[in-house]
Amino acid sequence: MDYGTFQGILTIVVMVTFVGIFFWAYSKHSKSKFDEAANLVFADDDKPTTSQDSGEQK
Repeated sequence: MDYGTFQGILTIVVMVTFVGIFFWAYSKHSKSKFDEAANLVFADDDKPTTSQDSGEQK
């Protein structure tokens, strides 16, 4: 197997991987998980943020 054949096979493997990731990212199954993860920053946290071990002064 020469270098050109290896490059061709590697190009096809990378292209198939890219197309697989593309379809995974835009599938309807993943949309709900991504929407939930996007809204995590807005979730209220009822736990106190300071603790005695954190070294912060009260």
